[in-house]
Amino acid sequence: MDDRITQKIQEIEQFMSEIEPILPSSLEEYLQDYKIRAICERYCEKIIEAVVDLAFMMIKQRKLKNPDTEQQAFDVLVQHGIISEKLALNLKAAKGMRNIIAHEYGKIDDDLIYEAITQQLLNDVREFLEAIPASGI
Repeated sequence: MDDRITQKIQEIEQFMSEIEPILPSSLEEYLQDYKIRAICERYCEKIIEAVVDLAFMMIKQRKLKNPDTEQQAFDVLVQHGIISEKLALNLKAAKGMRNIIAHEYGKIDDDLIYEAITQQLLNDVREFLEAIPASGI
């Protein structure tokens, strides 16, 4: 595996290991602590951006068609059997959420961020990382 890909995987794993111990156990706890909300938003941003970077690295390494947009990178991976369509949809939704956080397109939905981080994002990212060795990259 390419050293840059290995480093990106390690970066994502580090971000995940750093956020997991600070995740609040309830939405109420999350809503009451603005510092935790800010930390979770930032880690969410960093994790998603690193996943997008990794998707492009995989595409480049395999010399696949370069997508026009970041979200289309996941479609390319689906077309080549690297990830499932369901996972691609989830990661594209996460990328959209990241854009809302990063660029403040309207009010950030704290309930949505909490649910995404605690219920879906980390699981989707783990699934994405597991798909990499299986794809031969």
